[in-house]
Parts: sequence; C-alpha cells; structure tokens
Amino acid sequence: MSAFEGATDVSKIAEELQKNSLDFSKDIMKIFNDPVHGNIELHPLLVKMIDTPQFQRLRYIKQLGTKHLVYPGATHTRFEHSLGVAHLAGCLLKTLNENQPELNIKKKDFLCVQIAALCHDMGHGPFSHLFDGMFIPKVRSGARMKHEQASVDMFRCMKRRNGLDKEMKFYGLDLQKDIKFIEELILKGQKDGKWSMKGRTEDKSFLYEIVANKVNGIDVDKWDYLARDCYYLGIPCGFDSQRLLKSARVCEVNRRKHICFRDKVADNIYGMFHTRYTLHRQALQHKIGYIIDVKINDALVKANDKLSPDRKISDAVDDMLEYTKLTDHISDQILNPPDSNPGLAEAQRILQGVVNRRLPKFVGEARLNEDKLKEIQNDSLKAKPVKAVKIEVYKKLLKGLWDDMLLENKLKATDFEIYVLEMGFGEVGKEPIDNVHFYSKSDLKTAFKMKKYQVSSLKPEKYHEFLVRVYYNPEDQEHQVQQKAQKCFHDW
Repeated sequence: MSAFEGATDVSKIAEELQKNSLDFSKDIMKIFNDPVHGNIELHPLLVKMIDTPQFQRLRYIKQLGTKHLVYPGATHTRFEHSLGVAHLAGCLLKTLNENQPELNIKKKDFLCVQIAALCHDMGHGPFSHLFDGMFIPKVRSGARMKHEQASVDMFRCMKRRNGLDKEMKFYGLDLQKDIKFIEELILKGQKDGKWSMKGRTEDKSFLYEIVANKVNGIDVDKWDYLARDCYYLGIPCGFDSQRLLKSARVCEVNRRKHICFRDKVADNIYGMFHTRYTLHRQALQHKIGYIIDVKINDALVKANDKLSPDRKISDAVDDMLEYTKLTDHISDQILNPPDSNPGLAEAQRILQGVVNRRLPKFVGEARLNEDKLKEIQNDSLKAKPVKAVKIEVYKKLLKGLWDDMLLENKLKATDFEIYVLEMGFGEVGKEPIDNVHFYSKSDLKTAFKMKKYQVSSLKPEKYHEFLVRVYYNPEDQEHQVQQKAQKCFHDW
C-alpha cells in the first residue's frame, strides 16, 4: 500500500469518527458556570430555549419549595437544576457513544435528549411539588396534576410563542418525529410491554432511560437534584454520580436495549437511593418544613378564587400563558395586593403566621407498625394503591386512639392535627436494585441482576417507612397544654 493510500484511509477514518461524534464546534457553544458541575457547555438551540419567558420563569420557582424557610441556603431554583440535568444528559450520551459507537447515536438524538432534559421541569407550579401534589388536588375535587404533562404543555407553548420550530429545523431536527420524541422523553416513555413510542424505534429504547427512567429510577434528573440539593442544604452527598455515569453501558435485556451498570458500582446505586431518603428525612419532610407547606397550601386554597376577580389561581393550569406568570411570587401577591382586597384577609392571616413563625407546634412523631395494617385492612381497600391505603387506614386507627387519650387528659381533639407521611429509597415497597441490570468486566454484553446479599449482607430489610406526626394548633397556643399533649403522645 502506498503512502498516499494510507493517508487516504486515515482521512476516511477521521471523517467517519467526526461524523459519528457528538461534539459540536466550540465556536457555537455557550459556557455556563455552575457551582455543582463547573463550566458546562450548551448548544445554541438550547440557549434559544433558555432565553424564552417560559423557561426564564423557572428562575422564580425554588427547587425545594418552601424549605428555604427552614434551611436558609436552599434558595436554588428549577432554572439551574434544569441546566444541570441537560449537561449530565449530554455527558451520559457522550460516554455511551464513545464506548459503544455501534449504538448509532446521532447528533439529533443528542439534541433531543438534551432539550427534554432542559424542559422536563417547566410544568412545575409555585413552590414546586406543593402546587401539583397538595394545592391542585384540594381545589379540583381530588384531581391530581402531573407536572410532566404540564411541562409538555409549556414546551408546546414555548415553541409556538417564540418561533422555535424554525430554529429546530435549522439545526437539523425533524419537526414531526423529533418533537414527539422530546415530549415522550419528558413524559418518561414506557416501562414494559409492546413498544408504543412514536419518536424513536425500539432499537433506541435506551434513550428513554436517560432523563427520567421509568424502569429503575436511575437517571440524570436524580443525579443533579441529589448533588444540588445536598450542596445548598449543607448535607453531605452520599454517592458520586460520575462513577455511575462512567460505568454506564447499553446491553440487551429481553430483546430490548437498556442502560446497565458495572457490577462493582452496585453499592453506589444503594448510596444514591439512600441519599434520596436522607434528603427526604432531614429536609424535604422536615417536621417544621412540612407544616409550613400545609399552611401555605391552606393560604393558596383560601386565595384561589379571591386573588383575581375574573379567574381562579388553579385555572392557570389550563392556559399556559397565564401559567407562565404563576411563580413563587404569588405569596407576595397575596400578602401585598396592589388594591385593597378584603377577600384575601384569611389567606393573608395564614401567610403572616408563616412569616412570623406562628405555626402549629410539633407534638411528636412515631413510625407505624406495619403489622397493624394487615389486621384491619378490608377487601374494599385492596384495590387502592399501597400508599393511599396505609394513609387512610392509619389516619382512622390513630385518630380513634388519639382522641381517647386526649379525652382522658381533658384536651380538645380539634386542637390537634394528624398527618401520615411516606418516605423511602424509591418506589413504595421495592428493593432499590430489583429492576437494575449489571454487566461484568469479563463480559460487557451480557446483562444480569444482582441480589441484595451479593452486594452486602448488611443492607436493610425494608426500604420504606410511614410516619405519623401530630401537631398542636389551637388559636391561643398554651405552653402547658403543649407539654401535656407531648406527654400524651409519649404515653400513646
């Protein structure tokens, strides 16, 4: 072979590598300085989306809702979290592409996954999960709002209002197929069964496990919020997402491609889920933070049809232009309306109580006996979800016992509030690595599951718990009554 032919072959190989590379020209990338991930680069198409009113709105929605009222540093927002998730999605895709070029990950796949990662939280309302998890079910007859669907609705509104279809087409995206793919990614794709996704064929199924993983809960969304929340809360983060990211590999499982991890990082996966539990236990379900959520929700419910004369606060979920205006600032709008509004008096009183720390007093908490549930659970409850059943049954059981105890001590049951909370490693009742597949160093293509004892014999038996909390909430809070109530709770 001549030197010329050899040079030509090298040139062809270099051209092929560049064609399959997920790297874009440095000249067009924009750099963001992030306190968690350092300097991150984002494509100009993502920057166009970031610069829209719909996305900028996330600057005014705190990631942890009201928890800054307990942890002063927890003021980070959905805005920087979304940038972090987009960055990690790109890192994971590049790792998979470099290690397994046969996966045939295209630049348009890369852009679509990053766009979905960027936009996955656009549907959150004021105070994040408080809005969709507590407020909407209360004011809309028990209906549950899914922020993922609201994120898709906001994404569509953002495209329509800012002419983004033209930009997406300019950068090589298929407006019909790729937009469908982005929306499916935000909605978490599918878990099992016959392939029903329209955005990508089944050979690209692993792409649906990057932003929001419906199969086992290991995704870049979780990697970012665990690291970011721990950073701003001042809580040590018990796992390293980079170790999981670098070990990720796609293997075939039951004729479908899934993201798997090296067997030696199984303990890191437990660490990830344990960090999630620690965050919920110490911060997200903090005893004072929780009752603040309850009270702010009470204020929003009172103000729902009073803040504006022609529409309810909850109506905004049906109109994305109105929803764009709905942020954490709503508490300021209730406390300081531009005009006198007597209808807001009750909501203002509740919010002023929160601001001035006039809150229900914490009496005590206890973990619930799981065996009690089996004794009193009847057939009518078996069809309901596990969490809903436990909350309903325990509330009835505990209220009866608690009321009897209060009666004996001459205390009014109406002055106390009982709440049942659930927290754990992930999905209720599930072993964290049940749906995780691994591969070994000696065989990179064969996926297998690991049993808990293969990781460690010291892992816990249960991964979820239910807590009952009691708060004392009379109009005139008497210290002596609170002390008596605490003794009651201890005896009970």
